[in-house]
Formats: sequence, structure tokens, C-alpha cells
Amino acid sequence: MIDHVRDLASVRDATDRLLTAAAKLNNDSTAEPSRLPGWSRGHVLAHLARNADALVNVLAGRPMYASAEARDSDIERDAPRPLAEQLLDVRESGARFDAQAAAPADWSRTVTMRNGVTDSASRVPFRRWGEIELHHVDLGIGYELEDLPEAFVQRETAFLAARFAGNPDVPPTRITDGTRAWSTGRDGDPEITVSGPAPDVVGWLAGRRDGSALTAEGGLLPVLPPL
Repeated sequence: MIDHVRDLASVRDATDRLLTAAAKLNNDSTAEPSRLPGWSRGHVLAHLARNADALVNVLAGRPMYASAEARDSDIERDAPRPLAEQLLDVRESGARFDAQAAAPADWSRTVTMRNGVTDSASRVPFRRWGEIELHHVDLGIGYELEDLPEAFVQRETAFLAARFAGNPDVPPTRITDGTRAWSTGRDGDPEITVSGPAPDVVGWLAGRRDGSALTAEGGLLPVLPPL
């Protein structure tokens, strides 16, 4: 069962960890490339701030973004800002998300995300948690997939496996970290079993690692669509 109150607390903790770590940067290092192709660290921080505001819109029943073009242009606009402005924006936008989430609401209601994707409102805090954790890794400042909270890794792995479930371009696949197992891909009996350490499994599913540390039995490692 999804516990949005617990997830909101995890969002706050993850935000504090990210802000503490990013505060050690400077304006020059913020302009350096992140681990995401084509994005600087400033782009990552700008995206985190705008994503918080976008999820405020989702919880308030408004479109997540005015348009795909507006989303991209806002990130480009905000990416070059000085570090102090970036950190303040991440903090203040996070506070706006927290305030919206504190308003009385039916957490079982269905909300609309980007590109028409729908989900339970109760899962929105977990989605925000995922943004913060994975983009903290993307900053390339010493926080690695191995540092992610175990509870988050388990849930994010299940979330991403479910995201690719039924995808006609992904063969029926069983995924295991040695203690837990998930299924993904097209319907049918698993053709391939992918196994490896939990950080490498979630990194592969999230497009953060190439899967070279994983073992694929029954076929080649599936090529996953972009998130």
C-alpha cells in the first residue's frame, strides 16, 4: 500500500541531502557537464525546481506543463543561473510542493502527468522522490546508485519494471537482484533472465548504466526504450 505521508518525508530528506551536497559546488562547476547528455549540472538543478512546480500543478488539477516546448525552454532559461539562485529555487519550489501536498485532498483520485500518463495522486510523492534521488546521481558529485536508500531502490525497480511491462519492443523478461524478482516486457513466459546487484539493476532500468555488470540468461540483455 502506498503511504504518501511517508513518501513526502522521504522527499524532504532527499531534498536536504541534495542541497547539502550541491552547496559544495561553485558557479563554474555548476556550468560543467552533468552525467545526462547535453545537460550541465545547472540544467539538472533547474529541472528539479521546475519539476516540483509541475507536480504542484498535477496535485492542483492543472496541466503538468503548459507544453513540452515551455518545459524545455524554462530549463534552458534557468540553467545558467548562479549556484545560490539554483539552490534557493530548488528549496523554495520544494516547499511549494510540500505545501500543496499538505492541503486536504482525496489521495485516491486519478491525476494526469506529462504526455497524458495517469496515476494515483498517492504515487506523486514517490515520483518526486525518484526525481530527486536519480538526479542527485546525475549531478556527478559523489552520490552514486550504491548510495540510494534500499527502500527506494526496491520500489523504483518495481516501478520501472512495471513501466516497461507489456511493451512490445521488450521481450518477456525476469529481473532479479538475487533476493527479489520482477517481470517486465511483453506478455508471456520469460525468455530472458537478467540478474545482478540491485544498484546495477535499477541503474539499467533507469537508463543510468549500460547493464555491463548484469548477466542475461536465455538471450541478449534487452534494449530498453528511453524513459
